[in-house]
Amino acid sequence: MKKIIILTLFVLSQLTFSASAELGVNIGVSAQVGSAEATGSESENSSVTNSETEELLFGTGSFFIEKTLGFLPGPLARLTLGYDYVPHDIGTGTATNTRQDLGAKANAGKREVKENNVSANFEDLNTLYLTFNLTDWLYLKAGTVSVDAISTESLQTGSAYGNASLDGEVYGFGISQSTDNGIFFRAEYNVMDIDGVTLTSTTNSDNTVTLDGIDTESVRASIGKSF
Repeated sequence: MKKIIILTLFVLSQLTFSASAELGVNIGVSAQVGSAEATGSESENSSVTNSETEELLFGTGSFFIEKTLGFLPGPLARLTLGYDYVPHDIGTGTATNTRQDLGAKANAGKREVKENNVSANFEDLNTLYLTFNLTDWLYLKAGTVSVDAISTESLQTGSAYGNASLDGEVYGFGISQSTDNGIFFRAEYNVMDIDGVTLTSTTNSDNTVTLDGIDTESVRASIGKSF
């Protein structure tokens, strides 16, 4: 994914520098709020012991750069290539549960009850996307996303899990309004579908956690400048 991002930024820069008087470049910032739903399970000693679905609200700020593709023939001239980056972490909050330590095989009837605190931060949320202008003010949007999930859990049962890189897709639509001096305002609705992952404990290979996926819905407001 990072190679694709680098390639896209290179293409954007080359298109920018090769342009004439009107660059066809948009830059801007966005604010986004939405809800996310994730389902996951933990398998301890090769048996599934806990499965939960969590919902949370989130907010992000980001900046973006785009290049209009008006030099392409026919309807393709309505396309715009863009890259969006969220420069801050997105926290999930902390989920807490208490459970018996299944690793204590002796005195099984007296297993110690321990508290587990599970949390994560999402970092480096990158989005590569295309927009297609249906009209002068209405557009469709589709792209790919990548994000790093950084585990910050505290598990007294002894398991420890590493970090993971997740990929997914984003789809949406929006409306845009521009002024004569190139300032534009946008409002968008987006749906994001991030793929799941399974991680194995670094302290016990019989213990795993599985994230089935993350589904989000969000609304987004943007302001920018066209050059």
